[in-house]
Amino acid sequence: MKILIQGGRVMNPATGFDEVCDLAIAAGRIVAIGHAGIDFAPNKTIDATGCVVAPGLVDLAARLREPGYEHAGMLQSELAAAVAGGVTSLVCMPDTDPVLDEPGLVEMLKFRAEKLHQSHVFPLGALTVNLKGEVLTEMVGLAEAGCVGFSQAEVPLGNTQVLQRALQYASTFGYTIWLRPQDMHLGKGVAASGALATRMGLSGVPVAAETIALHTIFELMKSTNAKVHICRISSAAGVALVRQAKLDGLQVSCDVSINSLHLTDVDLGYFDSRARLNPPLRQQRDRDALRAGLLDGTIDALVSDHTPVDEDAKTLPFAEAEAGATGLELLLSLALKWQSESSDKSLTLAKTLATVTSQPAKVFSTNLPAAKSSLGQLGQLTVGGAADICVFDPQAMWVVANDTLRSQGKHTPFSGYELPGQVRATLVSGHVAFER
Repeated sequence: MKILIQGGRVMNPATGFDEVCDLAIAAGRIVAIGHAGIDFAPNKTIDATGCVVAPGLVDLAARLREPGYEHAGMLQSELAAAVAGGVTSLVCMPDTDPVLDEPGLVEMLKFRAEKLHQSHVFPLGALTVNLKGEVLTEMVGLAEAGCVGFSQAEVPLGNTQVLQRALQYASTFGYTIWLRPQDMHLGKGVAASGALATRMGLSGVPVAAETIALHTIFELMKSTNAKVHICRISSAAGVALVRQAKLDGLQVSCDVSINSLHLTDVDLGYFDSRARLNPPLRQQRDRDALRAGLLDGTIDALVSDHTPVDEDAKTLPFAEAEAGATGLELLLSLALKWQSESSDKSLTLAKTLATVTSQPAKVFSTNLPAAKSSLGQLGQLTVGGAADICVFDPQAMWVVANDTLRSQGKHTPFSGYELPGQVRATLVSGHVAFER
């Protein structure tokens, strides 16, 4: 099918391209940026006047809840939410039921996702069998089945020797280990340690739970030369440690959740379980450091941390409620909100979009030799590359409402917020997966 996206502001943050022009698509690939040529006869024309035509968003943290937790979310509903939010590629966690620790399970998940013809799904394989932290999985087999890295998801790895062996094994094959830095014993609370948690009587998670884990990871990286992606950093001290690790030459990348970028522990309100999140919301100084780290490149990517939670598990007392919030449909708008609230003029629209397109793509594309040949350059708009495209109106405002969210999980601390930027169309491999 031939598609012409006409009159939009075409932006490719990876190269700095930014022009009002047309973009032509044929056979799932971009065939022209600019003048399509008189011989190009489109089957469909999308009027993008006043809109931005950007690469499809790349989200490094999304739970699809299938298999095993279909009551909270299903592939069909969550991938529909992804394309409604302009997300064309996403990385999913291995903490399903059964856990993604065998190649057959990974292949089944990818097959089911591909049949839906929506976002590209890139699974993370379990780092240890059944995420128990005892026996390493067969990483080679999982990588061949389509895993882009290996993770413990939210399950802390308490055995340092197992972590060392995992990093040694991964380093041998050039794989990336994805770790959420949290000490097994200090990270058991439900809110960030501080005056507010104390007043509310909530068990706290100190910053040390993150920094102790980071120190351990970085020391083991030095001896193994492994590549590690730090998932959802949450504290000012954590950002400082990642910044120093990069200066020391360690092969480390890092992301931050949209929740931590915008909210603080004050947003817990009167025990609002919608703000029950992992990692927990910290103080304003931490939020400010996270914003500064994302701006200066210490933090590589902004992620949705999409975790749909069903009604029964969320409408409980705060400490008993399941952690998580829906986020796929909010990622673009909350990135734009960050830009609009920043006083730093260096934070341009192109730089903002880079944190949800080309920069996250770099984190895992090095582990995707097959994907690079079949999908082109992830997170970019290039002639000959895959037509993964998000068309959005940057001036349109919309209100986050439960009844309009396509995700099966309706809970988000941003419910009722008016946000900038509305997706008009999402194309995945040249197929119109969503159109408003």
